[in-house]
Amino acid sequence: MIPVIDLFAGPGGLGEGFTSLRCGQKKFFKIVLSIEKDKAARETLRLRSFFRQFQGGTPESYYQYLRGALSIEELYLRYPEEVARADEEAWLAELGKPERYPTTQIDERIEKALGGVEDWVLIGGPPCQAYSLVGRSRMAREPEKYARDHRHFLYQEYLRIIAKHRPPVFVMENVEGILSSKVEGSLIIDRILADLKRPCEMNGGSKSLGAEKSVTYKLYPFANYRASHSLFEDPYPDPSGYIIRAERHGIPQARHRLILLGVRSDLDVVPIVLSNSNKEVEMWKVIDSLPRLRSRLSRVDDSGVAWMNAVKQVTDPNILNGEGVDIDVWRAVQKTARELKDSIKTGAEFVPSTSVPKWQRSWFYDSKLGGACNHSSRAHIEADLWRYFFAACFAQLRGKSPLLTDFPSYLLPKHKNAKPSDEDDDVDFADRFRVQVKNRPSTTVTAHIAKDGHYFIHPDPLQCRSLTVREAARLQTFPDNYFFVGPRTEQYKQVGNAVPPLLARKLARVVYELLA
Repeated sequence: MIPVIDLFAGPGGLGEGFTSLRCGQKKFFKIVLSIEKDKAARETLRLRSFFRQFQGGTPESYYQYLRGALSIEELYLRYPEEVARADEEAWLAELGKPERYPTTQIDERIEKALGGVEDWVLIGGPPCQAYSLVGRSRMAREPEKYARDHRHFLYQEYLRIIAKHRPPVFVMENVEGILSSKVEGSLIIDRILADLKRPCEMNGGSKSLGAEKSVTYKLYPFANYRASHSLFEDPYPDPSGYIIRAERHGIPQARHRLILLGVRSDLDVVPIVLSNSNKEVEMWKVIDSLPRLRSRLSRVDDSGVAWMNAVKQVTDPNILNGEGVDIDVWRAVQKTARELKDSIKTGAEFVPSTSVPKWQRSWFYDSKLGGACNHSSRAHIEADLWRYFFAACFAQLRGKSPLLTDFPSYLLPKHKNAKPSDEDDDVDFADRFRVQVKNRPSTTVTAHIAKDGHYFIHPDPLQCRSLTVREAARLQTFPDNYFFVGPRTEQYKQVGNAVPPLLARKLARVVYELLA
């Protein structure tokens, strides 16, 4: 198997995609080292690495832990050898902090993990904040302030690792917004691309970066949406060509990310291109099989009856007044409210279920699991429940999420930006309450989902809530037996920051074809 080093690994979405690529029982890639600074994300990495140690023969104890019948400590005590290997693979460390994790220590871990193998892959990329200080003049103008801000070390350390260890191939992922970010009037992306092609040249050349000799790379996009551009032009004529639109590649989410492929210049190879899917995947096909849940009530005593009565208040004439409200939506709200039930549950870290996914069953489904993990609903205040219910009914009828201008005035948030002062004014955050529409890919799942659920409202009004961690994980294409460790807020962050594993598996296929 080809070794993979995963930097800034998060919960391991990119790595999961690489390790899942196989032909029959033959796997093509193996994660030998993942580096992550966040404790909860690292625990998720560790648990997934532990899972992979068994190569399909996963013990029942693992599922007992997922069901809450066994503690993580009890699980790990039963399998000390597998835990030791998982600990060696998933390293809790912070790159760019040389005072805590010296470069010599990082280099030793990488070299030990690779074991002298020359054909290997580096995946991952620094968080977007790392690039905000890429401007050279700031280092000269404010050397003390520049030195105190550790974020630029992330960028330098990433280049140093490439320069020092000379991976034949690297895969770097980042947010789409990096294309428009500027420092001192210049686009950051132009500087980044130049640095990645010649990683030894930043900050003093190869010796200062710890490299034995200079190394250069050719950069390629994974996809080519423009027939007028050759994939193999160097430099690629438009940096936006490095953007991958996940929904065009069979992912149930309109997620746009910069993902580029670096190939060492001495390799005489050219990459294949990701193929486009003929049809977008509807988000409802992906989450519909999960157990139905209701939201919880915030700031008041919670029960099924109390929740149902609270939601039904949306039909009160004082709340759902007819002023400016689509009459068909008004009727849909009235009708749907009569279908609410007080028997629906609020979920838990494990919810028993025999339902089988309708889409990509072999990828998501694990017959040993017997339910859904990380599937617990959040609590919402009454006013937000009314907004969620109205919005979901609107989307169900109109096939789109409502804007604030579609809401009854009573349901508008009470801050000043929620309502225009006259007809010519725009409303800030016009889609403040965004429903995921059933027959479309979802919108981008981001770490913001950890703060509130307003942008991630469930499309079923009878559940009247925001998405659970497991629903977000399904849209991100994590297998159902992939458990996210930590408090729920941390689970949401992990899911939102990850690369969809099914997309990562497609990237892995391109990389494998280069190295095979």
